[in-house]
Amino acid sequence: MQEKAFSAFLRTLFREDWVVYAKRPFGGPEHVLHYLARYTHRVAISNHRLVEVTDTHVSFRWKDYAHRSKRRVMTLSHEEFLRRFLQHVLPRGFPRIRYFGLLANRRTELLPLCRTLLLVRPALASPTSTAAQALWKCPLCSGPMRLVERLTANQLRQCQHSEVGRLDSS
Repeated sequence: MQEKAFSAFLRTLFREDWVVYAKRPFGGPEHVLHYLARYTHRVAISNHRLVEVTDTHVSFRWKDYAHRSKRRVMTLSHEEFLRRFLQHVLPRGFPRIRYFGLLANRRTELLPLCRTLLLVRPALASPTSTAAQALWKCPLCSGPMRLVERLTANQLRQCQHSEVGRLDSS
């Protein structure tokens, strides 16, 4: 019975044209994206942040962003820890945020529009030419490749020697 009532309620919401009022963020659009990124691409807490788990409490590391990202340790009872953890678990059928908005597959179309609407200048083009970029494509997916590290001749020789030592079965 409650499912039908909820569905009827949702139908009324879809009939409305919604207007969202949003003030300019204090730290600018980049600050908002950094804030949201902390919540959209990770689990609520990863194992390496757990400091201690006992019969009575759980202690874990956290970053205090209000005080220059100072690292602190918080200790909570099992019940409170689970209550806070479960607040980050999505109900069945709810997709994660990263599949919508700016982070959706169509971001190549939407991002320039958002920059225009927010009066943000587009990011500076990379100094390499487009012709040079066309040469650096991934042979598997044809996506653009970018330089991660330049190795000296000495470093290359060291890599070759270490590989030969590992592969030599004599």
